[in-house]
Amino acid sequence: MPDIHIERNHALGIAGAREVARQWMQQVEQDYGLECTYTEGETSDVAQFSRAGIDGTVEVTANTLTLEATLGFLFSSFSDQIEQKIAKNLDALLDAPGGKSRFA
Repeated sequence: MPDIHIERNHALGIAGAREVARQWMQQVEQDYGLECTYTEGETSDVAQFSRAGIDGTVEVTANTLTLEATLGFLFSSFSDQIEQKIAKNLDALLDAPGGKSRFA
């Protein structure tokens, strides 16, 4: 069972959602040192991310983004704060015109 589960509906279509997911991945790679991979599928994509203390996925569909993450022992006590920051960052990207936003 994941420690963090965030699901957001959107009206971007699969192409727009892919762009948002890729922007999110690029930002977390730079800011937090996460290693990310992205696999496109026919009707949905999966982005995987990891580093010491956190592993997770972002499932991308034409109308939803679903992020799930499992936290290691050291990060688990901060799960609420981590979830709030991730949710805020995803919401900023989803709400920005063209998905272009800088995280807070």
